[in-house]
Amino acid sequence: MKYFNVLVLSKGKKNSFLIRSDSKKEAIEKAKLKTNGVVLKIEETSQPLEEKVEEFKNYLLSFRKIKIKRANLIATMRQLAVMANAGIPLHDALNEIANSTNDKQLQIILKDIAESINAGISLSQSMEKYKDELGNLTIMMIKLGEQTGDMASALFTLTNILEKIDENVRKFKKAIRYPLITLGAMAIAFTILIVYVVPKFKEIFERFHAKLPLPTRILLNIEYIFTHYGLYILLFLIASTIFVIFLYRTNPQFKKSIDTFLLKLYLLKDIIYYAQLNRFMLVFSELVKAGIPVIDALENSISLVDNSYLQEKLEIVKTMVEKGSSIEEAFAQTGLFENMILQMIAAGEASGQLDNMLQKITEYYGMKFDYILDNLSSYIEPIMLVIIAAMVLLLALGIFLPMWDMAQVIQGRG
Repeated sequence: MKYFNVLVLSKGKKNSFLIRSDSKKEAIEKAKLKTNGVVLKIEETSQPLEEKVEEFKNYLLSFRKIKIKRANLIATMRQLAVMANAGIPLHDALNEIANSTNDKQLQIILKDIAESINAGISLSQSMEKYKDELGNLTIMMIKLGEQTGDMASALFTLTNILEKIDENVRKFKKAIRYPLITLGAMAIAFTILIVYVVPKFKEIFERFHAKLPLPTRILLNIEYIFTHYGLYILLFLIASTIFVIFLYRTNPQFKKSIDTFLLKLYLLKDIIYYAQLNRFMLVFSELVKAGIPVIDALENSISLVDNSYLQEKLEIVKTMVEKGSSIEEAFAQTGLFENMILQMIAAGEASGQLDNMLQKITEYYGMKFDYILDNLSSYIEPIMLVIIAAMVLLLALGIFLPMWDMAQVIQGRG
């Protein structure tokens, strides 16, 4: 959302006020409707401070919300698909699932949706207000089921997509668990040594008035910072992390800058690239296979891409296809896809088997993603070895060099 200061002439009086809108053109239309006057001047401005404070407050409060576990959502959609296929009315099916689930938040949502259906509201409309909890993909597939009259098939397709996405997320978490535990253990060990061990040697060094080498001075400075400012540093890091996450989720420009930067980092760029394109192709291929028009399939697939840089590139595909370009030409324009992928898409379009080709491309990106995850440890181990070596070397040189010098002094006196 953007903010505009608007000056309007209405009933002989000039009024100035702030309007929130997606574009300047839309802001002008809103101003005209609001005042029934003439817009004299309009200029974009920054978000008001009070709104920023309120937005940040709501963001902090959002941590208290109980999130629906992905596994519970998948189980719910699978049960709903089975019941819909058996001919059980959606109202009864939703109530039955709500009564059987242990997820309190999901139970409340399902019962509310069931009541809305009982009041004559469609399933997709009933789910709209829970878009954040259920996801855009769920709403879109429900709409597809309503349009085609085959709700069970749409729900089974939705469940398959969610399960594949969940599987990739679990693979990634499993792959990074070992490196994170190792790095965490190293950080804790180093902190304990700095806080409890180095001060003991500090007393010895001060007693002998030894001239301290650079590694020792570095260690003592780190110890001083940890001892006197450790709590403040910890609080600063926590606050900074929360603030950065807040900006990432609420400021599109900041998010794009971070997403672009992440795609330049060693190893992380490949993980993000293949994970995001695998998700995009997975959803796109399933939607095309389900009979959804290519434009709608692209729109919904792109919305599930988290990286804003890749999302912006993929928007080119949708724009070009809307203007009449072939999918292969549109994909080529993004610069994201290698020549082999473009040839497969071109072959799929020419043969009328685009859904099959998209499925094979999805499998290709899945294999590339799995390969990176399976070999993640071998990629990260050299980095961890360098970090461990640097820490051990700093500790060894910082402690033993002055001890060696003091021993030589003592021997010289003797």
